[in-house]
Amino acid sequence: MIFKTAGDKSKPVILFFHAMGVTGDSSMPVAECLEQKYYCIMPTSTVYCAGQKYRSKTDEIQQIMTFLKEQGIREIELVVASSIGADLAMAFLTNTQIPVKHVFFDGGQFAQIGKTLRKIMVPFIYLAIKSIYRSKGKTLKKIMWCDDDTIKPYFTEAGRNITYGNLKRQLQSPLFLRVCRKNKKISKKVEKSA
Repeated sequence: MIFKTAGDKSKPVILFFHAMGVTGDSSMPVAECLEQKYYCIMPTSTVYCAGQKYRSKTDEIQQIMTFLKEQGIREIELVVASSIGADLAMAFLTNTQIPVKHVFFDGGQFAQIGKTLRKIMVPFIYLAIKSIYRSKGKTLKKIMWCDDDTIKPYFTEAGRNITYGNLKRQLQSPLFLRVCRKNKKISKKVEKSA
């Protein structure tokens, strides 16, 4: 993972989990507005880091926890997660010993998609993300219905670094919310934290 930060470590912490197809930098415009009052941490999943291999959600969570420990973080004011980032955020929330005061999820729709459909989607999502990179962001409007030039760099950087194997491993790993439904012990912990 790659970690970007904005603000002062002595301030309350906001931890961002990014959506699919972008880097953690996609939260930087928000972080820059908040950096006077908060310490914003924006990890980029290994899926979108050049030369890194996505192993599992457990590995991603461990990297985040190690970073937080190295930063001396003892409490998190807010966890913000978008799209598939909500899946990783849920796994983080149920595995961390660090108190989290507030949580905001925007999306998480991948928890509704079954494993077979996710397997079928891998080549299409990969080609879409690579297309945005290869076209220097010109296909963003066609693929994501977005015509905002300010966000193109986050998509193109993700497309430059993504590998088919990393995306496949990420999408084929069990989604956390599906695991929760099968494991009542985790489900109860999730309900208590909600």
